[in-house]
Amino acid sequence: MKINDKLFFLSRPKKRIISCLCDAVFISVAYFFAFFVRLDHLNVIYSVELWKALVPLILLTIFIFSQLGLYRAILRYLTFQALFVVSIGTLFSMFAFYGLRFYIDELVPRTVPIIYALFLVLFAGGSRMIMRNYISNRNVFKSYRKNVIIYGAGSTGRQLCFTLRSNQEYKVVAFVDKDLTLFNTNIMGVRVYNSDDITKVIDKKNVTKILLALPSASRSERKAVLSGLESLSIEVQTVPDINDILSGKSRIDELQDVAIEDLLGRDPVTPHVDLFIANITGKVVMVTGAGGSIGSELCRQILHQKPSKLLLFEVSEYNLYAIDKELAEIVNKQGLDVEIYPLLGSVQRENRLQVVMESFQVQTLYHAAAYKHVPMVEFNVIEGIRNNIFGTLYTAQAAMAAGVETFVLISTDKAVRPTNVMGATKRMAELSLQALAQISTSTRFCMVRFGNVLGSSGSVIPLFKRQIAEGGPLTVTDPNIIRYFMTIPEAAQLVIQAGAMGKGGDVFVLDMGDPVKIAELAGKLINLSGLEIKDDNNINGDIEIKYTGLRPGEKLYEELLIGDNVGKTQHERIMTADETYLPWSQLEPLLLQLDSACHEFHHERVREILLKAPIGFVPTDGICDLVWNSNAQPISKIASVEV
Repeated sequence: MKINDKLFFLSRPKKRIISCLCDAVFISVAYFFAFFVRLDHLNVIYSVELWKALVPLILLTIFIFSQLGLYRAILRYLTFQALFVVSIGTLFSMFAFYGLRFYIDELVPRTVPIIYALFLVLFAGGSRMIMRNYISNRNVFKSYRKNVIIYGAGSTGRQLCFTLRSNQEYKVVAFVDKDLTLFNTNIMGVRVYNSDDITKVIDKKNVTKILLALPSASRSERKAVLSGLESLSIEVQTVPDINDILSGKSRIDELQDVAIEDLLGRDPVTPHVDLFIANITGKVVMVTGAGGSIGSELCRQILHQKPSKLLLFEVSEYNLYAIDKELAEIVNKQGLDVEIYPLLGSVQRENRLQVVMESFQVQTLYHAAAYKHVPMVEFNVIEGIRNNIFGTLYTAQAAMAAGVETFVLISTDKAVRPTNVMGATKRMAELSLQALAQISTSTRFCMVRFGNVLGSSGSVIPLFKRQIAEGGPLTVTDPNIIRYFMTIPEAAQLVIQAGAMGKGGDVFVLDMGDPVKIAELAGKLINLSGLEIKDDNNINGDIEIKYTGLRPGEKLYEELLIGDNVGKTQHERIMTADETYLPWSQLEPLLLQLDSACHEFHHERVREILLKAPIGFVPTDGICDLVWNSNAQPISKIASVEV
């Protein structure tokens, strides 16, 4: 190890001693330089009187510096405030010099202490700035630092650059910005390049990563930037959201992977306050499936609108515990006056539901409890029907009996012309609410239909990220498959607002934006991870996209509307669908037949009923239920088991 490297590993007391010795040298040099500048000769160095005065000056000045905390500062994190401290200390040292003049027999001109002070600020302050810059631009702990570009030369970019100066992993070699007025300027010693020149900069500077410093940019703006970076196959990370930085939740140097929301480029819309609070503020609100991805976000959004009570109804003990603990922490931290009740229970038990609603006098209910994974419901048909159709029916009937004012069903785009059992069950659930809405006198029923949400359990995005981390391949069912995507917070906000507009039996459809091709999304994630797609055109690529074929019941594309009858609402991203339904007198016998077939585990009869129901069910596969296909037991024996 080199001598200058060894200095970095000395103990802090030893480093302070070295700093004191260096300052003693600076004081001595400034002392005699001051005489030389004033008298134009160095004969004073032969004066014993001046040497006698120098010793107490050195001791006094070092004492003053130590009292001001100059020796407690760490050079690597030194700021320009240190120059101010040095200046204050030097000012006291100058006054001490003036005092010592009276004890020196030699003639000391009055301007010498002033010149001395100027030299001392230059030597003591300048040397510290030079050392700080030297340490910041070298890495004694690793063999090299990764060269990075900061995209965005605004205040956040500058702050990030300053923070990374003391980082042992990254070295900022360039800024990139679209602002032409910054082109060819230098910020903190780093040159700013035009965004059009980024490819040249990457090659010239051997850049391994791009850091986006655009925390306040809209998603559409960030999408435009990311679109230009995709083809570079270089890793891209970003600083946290500006609100997280300002609130102290995140630090500016806590770099994150690019959020999938930025790739979609869909800007959220500010909620309409009147719609947001109409069914919540001051009311008793209940959420079924409160521990799920949509249910838990609904609970978070509802909590901030200050209901009088919030009931969390969940069948999973762990999920209920997790969301209850999270919400309780929010209540305590923000001092909210909201009572939270964690309630275990299944939506397939109508008596439990009714007792809960009556006991707490529930006014608004959001029904998010459902089995939603297409293959899982295909493999467990009876349980899917029990939970999605009859669970919804029992919850709705309990709500009517308990006098609940508003009932909002969370539905799915897979309910439109369903090709799988899950979609068929959700459309049947919609029909049940539409029928009950016609006979209900106290409860307003409505349903909100939307597509996939980012970050939900089973979402493709976490799967892709895990597969990239493992080196691939990324599995996509079909090269042409497309899906609609929306963030969970936006979906929850729109669900709440749609529920406030319901008059009875309404089917609300959320504007999901443009559909996304899953294969293209996989390619973007690979490229923005700094990797290349491996295919026939690039056999030396890093990660392959493997097509596995459509899963049972899966469609290439999803739809949100059954017909073309769509109407606008007072919210620009919420529409109403005017769709056909069955009156309760016709739907009830159908549900009774389905209930009987499920009780007997008669899968062929279940399939036949779903095909005859007016839901447009056109299955792409045969019966996939695992128990039915196993032939483990004869139907007559299984039918004796109570469901």
